[in-house]
Amino acid sequence: MARLSRAKVLGVTDMVFWFATDSGDISGYSLHSCLHRKQLPKMSRSTSLSFRIASWLLCFGLYQATALSAAPQNTMAQRMQACASCHGQEGRATNSGYLPRIAGKPAGYLYNQLINFRDGRRQNATMAYLIDHMSEQYLHEIANHFASLDLPYPPAQTTNAAPATLARGEQLVRHGDPSRGVPACAGCHGAAMTGVAPAMPGLLGLPHDYLLGQLGAWRNGMRHAAEPDCMLEITRRLSPQDVVAVATWLSSQPVTQGMAPANSLPVKPAMDCGSGLR
Repeated sequence: MARLSRAKVLGVTDMVFWFATDSGDISGYSLHSCLHRKQLPKMSRSTSLSFRIASWLLCFGLYQATALSAAPQNTMAQRMQACASCHGQEGRATNSGYLPRIAGKPAGYLYNQLINFRDGRRQNATMAYLIDHMSEQYLHEIANHFASLDLPYPPAQTTNAAPATLARGEQLVRHGDPSRGVPACAGCHGAAMTGVAPAMPGLLGLPHDYLLGQLGAWRNGMRHAAEPDCMLEITRRLSPQDVVAVATWLSSQPVTQGMAPANSLPVKPAMDCGSGLR
């Protein structure tokens, strides 16, 4: 092949350089060959150096473009993918597991629970580890992100429950039990049981075992909220059978999309709660 006195690059396609020799021949060489001077035509030293520099610049540009295109988006949704392994994609847990749905819960409630995990009022080593070094501002951002999600709910988990258990559960949820000093769940969590802004959670769409576990944890002093801890007092007034009845009825109720937390309660709750309304 004729000697190249000047590099005349015609173009690059699929990592191949196309250029013309002094005699008019057109040839193609891979980028790898250009970078390492393998199987290249004879060139003058200055032409070879210029050509190698051009090859390296092209390689660096292609690498940068590939790296930028492959970089993940730095959005809150992307950063919250770590939560999906337990709480489901976008925080909407399925109806077959234990861990709770967090999508659509009031932002104040979600923030309070993150603080409770951090400060030891709720016990979960994984949650405590994840949020230990997060600022309170970032915890607010996490809470606001999941609170803003309005996503479909799965079908109700509990089916074919005993009618007597369902009846007792509904009575406690809607009317309470005055003989035991137990207020209705609806008096704090809203008539639709979908929660009340800013910080009272909805109780529908949660797994049966999760509801049992949390009510039991409160009853046995393993879960706490800011004082006055109304749930600690209420659960200790319930019998074990009542706890099962409430969890059974709540987990048997279907939830339709768009059932957002209420903006306020029509009347003042029967008991003061330290974190439910702030």
